[in-house]
Amino acid sequence: MYQNLIFENRDGVARITLNRPDVFHALSPALIAEITKAIQTAANDDSVRVVLLTATGEKAFCSGADLKEATTSGMSAGEILRDYYEPMITAIRDIPKPVICRMNGLAVGAGCSLALACDMVIAAEDTYLSLAFVQIGLMPDAGATFFLPRLIGLARSFDLATNAQRIYASHAIDIGLISRCVEREALDAVVERQIEHYRHAPTLAIGAMKHAFNQSMHSNLPQMLENERESQEMLFGTRDAQEGISAFSEKRKPDFQGE
Repeated sequence: MYQNLIFENRDGVARITLNRPDVFHALSPALIAEITKAIQTAANDDSVRVVLLTATGEKAFCSGADLKEATTSGMSAGEILRDYYEPMITAIRDIPKPVICRMNGLAVGAGCSLALACDMVIAAEDTYLSLAFVQIGLMPDAGATFFLPRLIGLARSFDLATNAQRIYASHAIDIGLISRCVEREALDAVVERQIEHYRHAPTLAIGAMKHAFNQSMHSNLPQMLENERESQEMLFGTRDAQEGISAFSEKRKPDFQGE
C-alpha cells in the first residue's frame, strides 16, 4: 500500500515513518500523497488515539522538497503546493488527535514546515531545523509562514528564514520552536512515554483542544468563548468526562477510553 513510508497501526498508535533514506526522506509528490493518506486513515480509525511521524535512520527527518522530482513532474510550483503540500498540512492540523513528530535528524525546508505542522516536536539534541528556501531563491511554504511567527514571533522568523539559519534543537527549545529536546540516547524512551500518555488520555478532549487552539490563531475573545462553550457542552456528554469526574470524586486514576 505504501512505497515511500512505513505505516503501522496497532494498540491505538498510528506510526508513520518516512522511508526514502537515499534522498534523506525528501518530499516527492508520491511521498506527500502517502503521508496525507496515512494521516487520513488514522483520522478515520476510531481505535487510533495518537499519531507518530518520524523517519528511518538518524541523519534526517526530512530534507525538504525533492527538487528533482518536482522539476520533472510537469506541474507548476503552485500546482504542486495546491495538490500535494496543502492537503498534507491540512490533514495534520485537522486530525482530531495528537500528532507527535519524533525528530530523529535534520528538518530542512519543507521538512521543517512538516515538523512544525505537528502538535508536538520531540527532537534529539544533535538535530537541527532550517528554512533554507532562500538559498535557492524561494520563500518558505507548506504552512511555515503561518506556524513560524506564531511560535517564535516576527523578528526571529524573519531572521531564521532570510538567513537560512540552522537552529539546533538545544536552541529551538529555548525559543519555543519545538516542544522538547532530549539526548539522542533518550529520544525513543521520551517519545514512547508521551505516546503512552496519549494512548490513555481523553482523546475527544484533546481533539477539542487542538481545534480550539487552531481557531484561536485567527479569532477574537468572544469567538473563542463561544468555541469553548460549545466544545465543553459536547465533552460533558462523553463517557470519558463522566469517567474523569467520577474518578476525581472517588480519588482514583481515571480509565479513559477515548469515547
